[in-house]
Amino acid sequence: MNKASKTDWKRLTAMKDKDIDTSDIAELGDEFFQNAELRMPPKQAVTIRLDSDVLEWFKEQGQGYQTRINKLLRVYMEAKQEKSN
Repeated sequence: MNKASKTDWKRLTAMKDKDIDTSDIAELGDEFFQNAELRMPPKQAVTIRLDSDVLEWFKEQGQGYQTRINKLLRVYMEAKQEKSN
C-alpha cells in the first residue's frame, strides 16, 4: 500500500477475537469461499470536463481523488439502476 492507513492497528492487534462484535455480520460457510471470485471492473482512461472548483475540491481531499469520483459515480449509477428496476 502506498497510502498511510488510518486504522488503529495497535488497538486491533491487542483485541481478542471474543471482543469483536460480529452480530451484524452474516456467517459465511465453506461453500461461499469455495465459490467466491474476486472481480475488479476494468478501468478505462477518459477525458471528462468538470467544473474547476469541483475538481479542485476533490484534489484537496488528497491522493485518490479519481477513485473517490469514480465511487460517487458508481453509487449514483447503482441508485438509478435500482430505481428503474
